[in-house]
Amino acid sequence: MFDTGNTAFMLLATSLVMLMTPGLAFFYGGLVGRKNVLTIMMQSFVSMGWTTILWVTFGFTMSFGNDILGIIGDSKYLFLHGISINTPFGANTGIPMIVFVAYQMMFAIITPALITGAFADRVKFKAYMIFLTVWLIFVYFPLVHMVWGGGLFQKWGVLDFAGGIVVHASAGAAALASVFFVGKRKQKNVKPHSIPLVALGTGLLWFGWYGFNAGSELRVDAVTANAFLNTDVAASFAAITWLILAIIFERKPKILGMLTGAVAGLATITPAAGYVTVQTSMLIGIIASIVSYAAVLYKNKKGWDDALDVWGVHGVGGYLGIVLLGLFATKSVNSNGANGLLYGNAGFFWKEFIAVNLVSIYAFIFTYIALWLINRITQVRVSGEAEIEGLDKNEFGEEAYL
Repeated sequence: MFDTGNTAFMLLATSLVMLMTPGLAFFYGGLVGRKNVLTIMMQSFVSMGWTTILWVTFGFTMSFGNDILGIIGDSKYLFLHGISINTPFGANTGIPMIVFVAYQMMFAIITPALITGAFADRVKFKAYMIFLTVWLIFVYFPLVHMVWGGGLFQKWGVLDFAGGIVVHASAGAAALASVFFVGKRKQKNVKPHSIPLVALGTGLLWFGWYGFNAGSELRVDAVTANAFLNTDVAASFAAITWLILAIIFERKPKILGMLTGAVAGLATITPAAGYVTVQTSMLIGIIASIVSYAAVLYKNKKGWDDALDVWGVHGVGGYLGIVLLGLFATKSVNSNGANGLLYGNAGFFWKEFIAVNLVSIYAFIFTYIALWLINRITQVRVSGEAEIEGLDKNEFGEEAYL
């Protein structure tokens, strides 16, 4: 009944995407100061538990239930009702539905965790838990439905192979909104306390990203292999481009910059991985680093305290990836995809461009309003004294380093 090869591959891909959230915890954990390591890691790890609960109870059905007004799914799969071990997913994948449930759950787990890097060192855990919940319900689950679950954007012909719109652009826009609402840190110039931790996190993210992108084909075929290779190629070209930029503008090769560049390349290739050629992925990697590097410089010049450059890397990367998909997509790579602007299809480019702008604007506005409302319930930002003491000790009574 099921294709054992596809099923085994998708279980592996699911495991790889799951590994990305601990990888993100290490990545962010190394970037913050010594007094806030556990706090930022907790914000990633708690999503693994809480988002799973929301996903299997009602998140999956909101995302993949029968369409309601093109925006949300109905209650068909509430508490995963009607999904047995023998329920198939799709006509061409040969995998059980429960594997698809698990795979998509890993995407839901990591997406809100990405946002936490923007407001590092200054948000109360209670407020974060409320934000995590409402953001999933009102931003992430509807976006999944609209792009991948048979909703408005999917019906319109918008493509997003592995989450440029759904994951990175939405999280990046939310990150920027949270920066504006929460405000600047009192101790802004805290240097990364452990670049080796950042390197470890980057390695785990890069490794897991193969499941993130290649797994999004949901079966094993030539498109899967192409997405896999595109992922590594874009990340590599982006990492070396950022390294070169650091040498030119900062006079030294910086490992932190190279690691950041790799992540920018990974975020940017994500929506296009299954729709573009390997040669195009090389160009995407180069463009990703140049644009993200410029975005970070612009953010610094404006004084926006996006602590870990979530907007500059993930937000800009996801947005740029969708725009480049609109330019470079070709059916010669994926017959189920589309031809982009450079292959004579201007209509597809404009669909991608409009969709990513609408989503970015919505995610930004909703996030700002949500934080404003949460702040009426419980204070979002910690006190100045708590911030100086460090959130690990103040919020959790623990310390990473004794």
